[in-house]
Amino acid sequence: MTVQSVLRASGILREFSEAGVLAPADVHVAVRLQKLAGQQPDSVLLATALATRAVRLGSVCVDLHRLAEVTVESGTDLDALPWPSAETVVADLRRSTLVTGGEFPLRPLRLVDTTEGELLYLDRYYRQEQSIRRILDDRAQSAPSVDDGQIRAALDRLFHDSEGHPAPPPDRQRVAAALAATQWTTLIAGGPGTGKTHTVARILALLYTMHGAGLRAGLAAPTGKAAARLEESINEQSANLALPPGLSAMTLHRLLGWRPGSRNRFRHDAHNRLPYDVIVLDETSMVSLTMMCRLLEAVRPDARLVLVGDPDQLTSVEAGAVLADLVARPETAPTTPSPVLNRVIERDINARDDPSESRLSEFEERRLHRGVIRLSRGRRFGGNIARLASAVRDGQADDALGILHSNCDDVSLCLPDDLDALRADTVDAARAVTDCARAGDIGGALAQLEGHRLLCAHRDGPFGVQLWAQQAMDWVSEASGERIDPYHWYPGQPLLVTENDHDAKVYNGDTGVVVARGSALVAAFQRGAEPLLLHPNQLASVQTVYAMTIHRSQGSQYDTVSVLLPESDSLLLTRELLYTAITRARRHVRIVGTEDSVCAGIARQVQRASGLRRVFT
Repeated sequence: MTVQSVLRASGILREFSEAGVLAPADVHVAVRLQKLAGQQPDSVLLATALATRAVRLGSVCVDLHRLAEVTVESGTDLDALPWPSAETVVADLRRSTLVTGGEFPLRPLRLVDTTEGELLYLDRYYRQEQSIRRILDDRAQSAPSVDDGQIRAALDRLFHDSEGHPAPPPDRQRVAAALAATQWTTLIAGGPGTGKTHTVARILALLYTMHGAGLRAGLAAPTGKAAARLEESINEQSANLALPPGLSAMTLHRLLGWRPGSRNRFRHDAHNRLPYDVIVLDETSMVSLTMMCRLLEAVRPDARLVLVGDPDQLTSVEAGAVLADLVARPETAPTTPSPVLNRVIERDINARDDPSESRLSEFEERRLHRGVIRLSRGRRFGGNIARLASAVRDGQADDALGILHSNCDDVSLCLPDDLDALRADTVDAARAVTDCARAGDIGGALAQLEGHRLLCAHRDGPFGVQLWAQQAMDWVSEASGERIDPYHWYPGQPLLVTENDHDAKVYNGDTGVVVARGSALVAAFQRGAEPLLLHPNQLASVQTVYAMTIHRSQGSQYDTVSVLLPESDSLLLTRELLYTAITRARRHVRIVGTEDSVCAGIARQVQRASGLRRVFT
């Protein structure tokens, strides 16, 4: 049907479609709406198609003053296309029945004025965004009733160094816990290794101290893999923190009560609220606008909500970059400091004059009273990996290249035709996994599985996972003298789960390994102290993994990461992608690519238009 719409389209829609700016689905929406609402100017049809395109590519709306700033494959002359002026588009939209309603029974488009110019939404996404704004603003109007003396005593008990002494102020993890105790909504942002899950465990311990064993806690993440890791991390710390044993985490869909046959309708909603007193959502950067709206609608007004994630990582595959938007959300009105929060974090506020670079600034204090705290002290990796990640995140290409060329032990840059080091690491890692697997050493095989990982931006093509997974298997086969058959189970076979399987308790993105146990084989997956063991034939959706996409790697860590960069004109090569790949490494990052690709990736940011960062007028 969408291809037929393109064939039926004429004028500006056909011209932009043939230029590769619009996909058939974008044209179909515009053509369909014109059929329902009557004849529309070309400028309105183009804006409608571009608003559809924006959602398809991850934005929530389209900035009408930046219509021509679209990203397409190289070879398209965007300047040669008949772009209407922003003034013309806005004027025509203000008269259009698609925006004003008129005799048309629905209003499929929303034109919104902001201090930075007009935005055009598909109505559904406008209403979702407005719901998020309204609910968060309503939750910020009040605060829980707490005993600040009790909170301070609990914080002193929960946050200390290995010798039992309180960490020197400002301790952002301690501040984050205080924030979660004194506010209804808390947003904890931070990169890998900054102690987000460590902090979440102590927030739960603090809340159980305040409210007793009857506290109902809901732990969730957008994927089964992330939920399993959250659950493992919390339960590993439960004994030391006196948390109830066996706290469980689930996917966000399961938390809300997903209804079979519906993508975005759930058992829990504004009319049937979630039963929890505190809800923790990990890996929030992966949550779309629609899912965040559904969650906020279902949370009780008197329940605490703790959102956790890294706003600099890759965002949801669907529309929205909600975590990054909420971290950067402008202050539309002066914030009123919370006396209780100020008393609880007094030691940290008073450290503002400390010369330490990690001191709480006045800007951070203002964000605190909006419920936002960013953890900054990396504990998982440091040195040049941290410096490289920071340079990429901050868009400093020259600094990043300088670090890559510094001949240090923890980062390196290899040209695509110089693969000796990559081959050696691939073969050595596979040999270590296989040796443990053949010996029946499950823990050793799982540990060695995290020794090295080859990450790609693409699934297909010369820089894609399929080609390079085969190349890696060829290297391993040649080195071992044994041909690898990925369609038959063998000891040392690295596995990637590609769909959630709640019965087997494995989830999309889980990685495991096949291990010999006597004459039998088992598939082992890391699950804290006790790995999950299954017969390989129980795995319905699994594949052999010698390489994976960077998207798939989110939430995982490896000793060494080799990142295969595509050519500089690849649209997938972005700053967020490169940052995510680098921060998967604990000890060494190897970038396989050219300087041009590195610079192009750092320069190309994911631009997701959103009204959450705008002030409406």
